[in-house]
Amino acid sequence: MNLPFTVDEFLALFESYNRAIWPAQAMGYALGVLATGLALWRSRAGDRIVVAVLALMWLWTGVVYHIFFFSEINRAAFAFGAAFVLQSVLLAVYGVFQNELRFRVRPSSYGVIGGFFILYAMLIYPLIGLRLGHVYPQSPMFGVSPCPVTIFTFGLLLWAEPPVPRMVMFLPFVWSVIGFVAALHLGILEDIGLLAAGVAGSLMIIHHERSLTKARLEAVKGQR
Repeated sequence: MNLPFTVDEFLALFESYNRAIWPAQAMGYALGVLATGLALWRSRAGDRIVVAVLALMWLWTGVVYHIFFFSEINRAAFAFGAAFVLQSVLLAVYGVFQNELRFRVRPSSYGVIGGFFILYAMLIYPLIGLRLGHVYPQSPMFGVSPCPVTIFTFGLLLWAEPPVPRMVMFLPFVWSVIGFVAALHLGILEDIGLLAAGVAGSLMIIHHERSLTKARLEAVKGQR
C-alpha cells in the first residue's frame, strides 16, 4: 500500500493539529468520561446524550481533522471526512432522534469486552503510543482523532441493547480496516486495537443479537 505521505509528514501533521485545537483534547476526555458514566447509569435521556457525544466526536474528526488538516497531505481525506460526517448524522438519527440505541451494561462477555475497548481508546492506546515513541503532540489523541474515536464507538456499541442498527456499525467497521492498514505502514502499532475493535466488535454485536433472537424463538416454542 503506497501512501501519499511519509511517516514524518504524518507525525508533523498531528503536531500541528494538536497544537491548533488545544484544549479540545481535554474536552474530548471529559465527554468520553461523561458518555461512559451515562451508559452505565441507564436512562433514556442519558442514552441520547451518550450517542450525541459519539456523534459530536465523529463530526469533529470528520470536519476538523480530516477536511481541515489531514487533507493537506492526503486528498482522500475529503472522502474520509464526508464518511465521518455521515456517520455523525446516522448516530444522531438512530440514537438521538429515534432513540434506537439504549445502553444496558451487564456482567457478560459483551460488557467486559466493551469496557476493555473503552479503556483501550482512552488510556491504553496513548500509553502504547508513548512506549513506541509517539509522544504528544505527535500522537493521535482520544476524542479528536479517528482511530481512538472508532475504538471507543465499538466499546459503547457492545454495551448497547440489541439490535444495533447495521447502518451505525458499517462505517466504523470500514474505517477500522482502512485505518489499521494505513497505520501498519506508518508504524502506529497501537492501532492493532482498531482492527480488533472493528472485527471482534462487529462479530460480537451480531452474535449477541442472533443469540437473543434464537433464545426468544425457543422460549415461544416452549410455550406451545
